[in-house]
Amino acid sequence: MDWSGLWSTIRRWCVGEENWVDSRTVYIGHREPPPGTDAYIVQNYPDNRIVSSKYTFWNFIPKNLFEQFRRIANFYFLIIFLVQLIIDTPTSPVTSGLPLFFVITVTAIKQGYEDWLRHKADNAVNRCPVHVIQGGKVVQKQSRKLQVGDIVMTKENETFPCDMVFLSSSSDDGTCFVTTASLDGESSTKTYQAVQDTKALRTEAEVDTLNATIECEQPQPDLYNFVGRINIYHETEEPIARPLGSENVLLRGATLKNTQSIYGVAIYTGMETKMALNYQSKSQKRSAVEKSMNMFLIVYLCILISKALITTILKFMWQSDSVRDEPWFNMKTQAERQRNKFLSSFTDFLAFMVLFNYIIPVSMYVTVEMQKFLGSYFISWDEEMFDDEICEGPIINTSDLNEELGQVEYVFTDKTGTLTENNMEFIECCIDGHVHVQHSISNGQSFYSNAAIDFIDAPVGIADQERKELFFRALCLCHTVQVKREDETDYQKQHQDGRSSVYISSSPDEIALVEGVKRLGFTFVQVKDNFMELENPEAEIERYELLQILNFDSVRRRMSVIVRSVTGEIILFCKGADLSIFPRVKAGKLDLVRQRVQQNAVEGLRTLCVAYKVLTSEEYDSVHALLQNAKLALQERDRKLAEAYDLIESDLDLLGATAVEDRLQDKAAETVEALQKAGMKVWVLTGDKMETAAATCYACKLFRRSTQLFELTTKRIEEQSLHDVLFDLNRTIIRQSGSLPRDTYSGFSQHDLHDYGLIIDGTTLSLIMKPAENGSSSNYKDLFLEICRNCSGVLCCRMAPLQKAQIVKLIKSSKEHPITLAIGDGANDVSMILEAHVGIGILGKEGRQAARNSDYCIPKFKHLKKLLLVHGHYYYIRIAQLVQYFFYKNVCFIFPQFLYQFFCGFSQQPLYDTAYLTLYNISFTSLPILLYSLMEQHVSIDTLRRNPFLYRDVAKNSLLSWKSFIYWTFLGVFDAVVFFFGAYFIFDNSTMTSNGQLLRANLNMMFGNWTFGTLVFTVLVFTVTLKLALDTHNWTWVNHFVIWGSLLFYIIFSFLWGGIIWPFLNYQRMYYVFMQMLSTGPAWLGIILLITISLLPDVVKKVLCRQLWPTATQKLQDILRQSKKDRVSEFSPLAPPPSSTYTNNIYRSHQQSKSISADSRKVTHTYWAEDDYCNNPSLFDYSGNHYPTNARCIFVPSGLETTV
Repeated sequence: MDWSGLWSTIRRWCVGEENWVDSRTVYIGHREPPPGTDAYIVQNYPDNRIVSSKYTFWNFIPKNLFEQFRRIANFYFLIIFLVQLIIDTPTSPVTSGLPLFFVITVTAIKQGYEDWLRHKADNAVNRCPVHVIQGGKVVQKQSRKLQVGDIVMTKENETFPCDMVFLSSSSDDGTCFVTTASLDGESSTKTYQAVQDTKALRTEAEVDTLNATIECEQPQPDLYNFVGRINIYHETEEPIARPLGSENVLLRGATLKNTQSIYGVAIYTGMETKMALNYQSKSQKRSAVEKSMNMFLIVYLCILISKALITTILKFMWQSDSVRDEPWFNMKTQAERQRNKFLSSFTDFLAFMVLFNYIIPVSMYVTVEMQKFLGSYFISWDEEMFDDEICEGPIINTSDLNEELGQVEYVFTDKTGTLTENNMEFIECCIDGHVHVQHSISNGQSFYSNAAIDFIDAPVGIADQERKELFFRALCLCHTVQVKREDETDYQKQHQDGRSSVYISSSPDEIALVEGVKRLGFTFVQVKDNFMELENPEAEIERYELLQILNFDSVRRRMSVIVRSVTGEIILFCKGADLSIFPRVKAGKLDLVRQRVQQNAVEGLRTLCVAYKVLTSEEYDSVHALLQNAKLALQERDRKLAEAYDLIESDLDLLGATAVEDRLQDKAAETVEALQKAGMKVWVLTGDKMETAAATCYACKLFRRSTQLFELTTKRIEEQSLHDVLFDLNRTIIRQSGSLPRDTYSGFSQHDLHDYGLIIDGTTLSLIMKPAENGSSSNYKDLFLEICRNCSGVLCCRMAPLQKAQIVKLIKSSKEHPITLAIGDGANDVSMILEAHVGIGILGKEGRQAARNSDYCIPKFKHLKKLLLVHGHYYYIRIAQLVQYFFYKNVCFIFPQFLYQFFCGFSQQPLYDTAYLTLYNISFTSLPILLYSLMEQHVSIDTLRRNPFLYRDVAKNSLLSWKSFIYWTFLGVFDAVVFFFGAYFIFDNSTMTSNGQLLRANLNMMFGNWTFGTLVFTVLVFTVTLKLALDTHNWTWVNHFVIWGSLLFYIIFSFLWGGIIWPFLNYQRMYYVFMQMLSTGPAWLGIILLITISLLPDVVKKVLCRQLWPTATQKLQDILRQSKKDRVSEFSPLAPPPSSTYTNNIYRSHQQSKSISADSRKVTHTYWAEDDYCNNPSLFDYSGNHYPTNARCIFVPSGLETTV
């Protein structure tokens, strides 16, 4: 059954047929078509108003409250607050209502302010003036009043106010130049073409006479595709239909450049423009910390319910004795005696829930949000991550994943533009097996690919010369490059010969090829009046009529042009990837060209193949008709064009191939190496051919010379079945890698054994991902994952964008559920960026679609190292400590309340005063942990950067493991027991009086319930605050101010709260309590003693663990402390130096270096003595020799390490 058709029918029936048509008709200038043509349909399209705001003045409060109470914690505290209002509870509703009100208010203010800024920006855009043609004149109106069908005039450097079809421009050839930086971030200037039949309309009056309609698709978010046609009506002639594509549509947000003015007709307005449709928010990503936090919250909720049940049952048992149930001082009323016991027990259960509900930290959520929001600014403010070339720094699109940066286990990276610069340089070309290099061809020399690198001066044959010139002409003609005067454009590569013109193209490859062939003697001059002009080596201008352009797409991986020479010869030139050209070739020296292409690919060069064929007039007429029918189609135009291209681009004659170089980005190899040492698996996902991608992987140190590579490619699958290949690889890798002992810190083998690398192509991946015939998932996936898990690096080549996302999803959903990160710079990387846990966009040269869809944007790949190893490491440790600390201090806070019920007959009597209950999480203990979570640095930034292995200390969410959670919980329970029973025994002692003159009976009057609770609360506040102080490594004046200031605020507040009779209170139970408690010496001694006892176990535990089971971070901290005395600088063990000796400043003899024990482990820190230093191999319990401080830097080879 066709469910899609049924669903479409239901939608049409419910909404209306007119809203679900597949296309729309736009009447240019709102002019009705002539009689006898199409019927005029009244248009009903939205205005041009842009709305990016979320709320309005009227719906802000209800909508915001609804969204906030969808969070479980907020909804829970709302229920508790309502219970306090409905039934008689032991605490005031203020104790729950005020913290909840504080959290809701702070969040609402933040979201309201952000939405107000969006309203302000929307009003500025909607009220900007635009120029519209009405009655043959230019009329100015506000942008929001623009309607579909209006003819709009846009001037140079103005932004297009809506999506419109390009009618004409001030240029004679009907072109205009546009930058789309605000849409996709591409800074290069793009060329757009006016409709061929309207480009002659230059004035307002001429444009206003146009009588035409546009049929086009309904609004789509795709920025790069458009399907439509224009019907132009004349009084005496039949209507003329012309196809419309993306090259004819100017999008809202783009800016007109280097063109005086243009005219266009609005087709999509307001929220139907492609820019607005791309505003849709991405799916929400949740970090591992947030998931752990929610799990811990569920555990504490169970503990809360358990406490309430236990105390309810014990109260029922306590009151089963009639003497305890109805004492003389609290006689029950008749209604209370007749009350249902079940209802009474349920009410008691709710009352205990209210009494113990503070174990759930409501303020933790707002503190976490503030920490993430404020912490994200530290990334954007990082000057070391600012790039001077593009004058931009990191951009934070979401702050919800800061801590996830410290948990990454898999890094999936694109190659071109991410690992490489995407700055192409023409290297050579191969014509029928003859290799031509720039400097040699200028001297009339060439050499053969199968010969040594010697230049042959012998003249080339006439036939070869003609083929060579045809190849150069193909490079000059088969492209979409535009030429502009240097003083008329903002940007692009300039010619090196001093001419004041530049090449403009969205593809760096095309610019490199055109510039390269220019240096070889053939210069592309311009495109004028649909003629392409080039200058040959004899300085003659050749003109070719441009008949058709078969544009490049990622599926075909090739492009073609059809041109007519002055002699009338019609030629199709085609260039593209080798796999898309070779199968379509029927003539040419295929083997020689293939050999050179493979050799260039091994060297890491990007290759393109060039072919051609001559068309007769009859063949071209057939081609033209085929293309015209496909272009005029409104339905399935892409499929019809693809079929037409497939028929046209066949039976080609191979001319040769080109090679361009895309250089590796600065410090890309260093970054990849650091990520691997940090324990991350790095995968390269690219659409390039295997040889080119493998060369890049070697250059960036993903693969090393010792790496044994295994291939899962189409070629091998043809020789052996996929099943056998996978099982063979699995046996080989698992058998050998299972016996390799791995270094805990560097991640490399301790012996000189091979690491393994894997190369897989897109075709083989499709077979692995293909479901089994019975419909279940193939077991090949598990084998593939097991192989990849034991490889140090994986290269996936010939990948389609969707396959990149499939790879990320496959790893993400494996049984270990690792945290994945995807990084890329182009639109083809968006799918994997959205799929990964963390998406990183590079602010590169292929537009900013990747940056707009990512969670974080960085200027260069090298900045990923600091983003993960420093910022990610810090943020994870900070927020993990924040979460555990919040649960700990709330256990300390509420468990004494639970114990107190055993001493008050389960009467639900609160231990603490209402003010203390309300302000504990809001004021007394909130700021210190917030500042800690923003500023804590357990080791310095340089230490983290130079020691990537420290990243492993926090891997696998180790600081929020169940073991750590249980420890913090039991520590809180222990401290709570100390607080309660310590204060209880102090109260039970008659020496509590200051002068010994008071009787014991008077003691009970003077030191009653509220004094006891205040004593416990005082010890509590000081203990949890000092606990945080003991955990702080990075002390600044801000930490001192907040920590000691919080304690001082508590003391001042307690003095004021208990020292003044407040008129607005109906009770004065705290009057003079705090002062009376502190007036006795034993109280002071008890407070100090209880704080010490509470903190002692944690201190002892840390000391013992540090001595017996130290982590790598703790070892390094000890080294750094010692280095402050000995002036020591630390370095991490990385890889073997190029030679056994490396000397700084002064050469040290080879004989002295040989005296060093080759069996000793590597040096990790250095004693400095003026300008020289020596290695001290004492870190991580490694033994070795010590050298005098006047020795120079000496390395001893013993295993896999890198030079420092």
